[in-house]
Amino acid sequence: MRVLILGIDGYLGWPLALRLGKRGHEVIGVDNLYTRNAVREVGSDSAFPLPEPEERIAAAKKILDVNITFYRADVKDYEKLYDIIQKHKPDAIVHFAEQRSAPYSMIDVHHANYTFINNITSTINLIYAILKVDPTIHVLKMGTMGEYGTPNYDILESAFVEVEIKGKKDKIPFPKWASSWYHWSKVYDTYNLMWANKVWGLTITDIMQGPVYGTRTEEIIDEKLRTRFDFDEVWGTVVNRYCVEAILGLPLTPYGKGGQTRGFISLEDSMQALTILLEHPPSQGEYRVVNQIHEVLSVSQIANMVKEVGESLGLKVEIQHVKNPRVEKEEHYYNVESKILPSLGFTPKKKMKDEIKFMLEDLIPYKSRLEKFKHVIFPRTDWRKGRS
Repeated sequence: MRVLILGIDGYLGWPLALRLGKRGHEVIGVDNLYTRNAVREVGSDSAFPLPEPEERIAAAKKILDVNITFYRADVKDYEKLYDIIQKHKPDAIVHFAEQRSAPYSMIDVHHANYTFINNITSTINLIYAILKVDPTIHVLKMGTMGEYGTPNYDILESAFVEVEIKGKKDKIPFPKWASSWYHWSKVYDTYNLMWANKVWGLTITDIMQGPVYGTRTEEIIDEKLRTRFDFDEVWGTVVNRYCVEAILGLPLTPYGKGGQTRGFISLEDSMQALTILLEHPPSQGEYRVVNQIHEVLSVSQIANMVKEVGESLGLKVEIQHVKNPRVEKEEHYYNVESKILPSLGFTPKKKMKDEIKFMLEDLIPYKSRLEKFKHVIFPRTDWRKGRS
């Protein structure tokens, strides 16, 4: 299978390229390296030093015998995207080429606008490029469980749901209630792809994935093959952030009451799930929604887990709840339906507690590097301020 990965330089894009290449698939990647610059913009960097893309690709070839064709390009450039798709005619396109941080989207008007312009434009460009080259190409788009919010009902694995209003019944898209400009941009991506499927019959897998954590996959067997690892308050997910706080002797910082509950998945299990979905595409012309999570945990439960594992490794770890900078429910119901991946043979291999130990072990050698970024870990981006 020939797979084009948009956003190949990212936390998920790079290990997916290694996984697919190792499995014998032909991999083409596109990235404009925006995340590298945006992370530096907020005063941070990846915990692991990242070689330039060309160096990473050379290392993949030398260490894993994996060939990757790379284009340094912006998916907002329709003509360039079309040219790449036309040249390689992929069987599947993985769409990771989006601004992926909720806090980044909430900094001010400029970051909010960039999030919408980048994410929605890239998706529309992809739709029209596929229509022009080959409408049968399978699009695998990375959505987020955050599109749903935290409703007081089960989150079904379904694109549509039947409703009744004043005695009249109809089907509508499954309700979404996002919690940041970033998450709303992903909702609009979902609706745009849903519409493209209705009008032109495009074949789409829309993944609603929970937060991903971890440092290792089966292919990351050398320092030169590491994926990026973000830990600051803008770009770092909660598990990754806690692990770095533990290493630096900082208190772990659950926001507010700490009852915010989500469905998490390890980096390795995410790679397994994505590979299965690519190797088992939906029927031609189908729009498929997949809820991709493993363990459902609150941010306080995760903090306690990091504290326990950290102390077993000799770290002194404390927990200090801080004022929540976000607008979100801090205690709520959360139950997610997930049937499609198990039906395709997906069996999660990793438990968060075990992975936290590996994460801490991998990060400890970089403590001196992490020390330089202590000041960007504590929350500074306040949802309520709405700076212009």
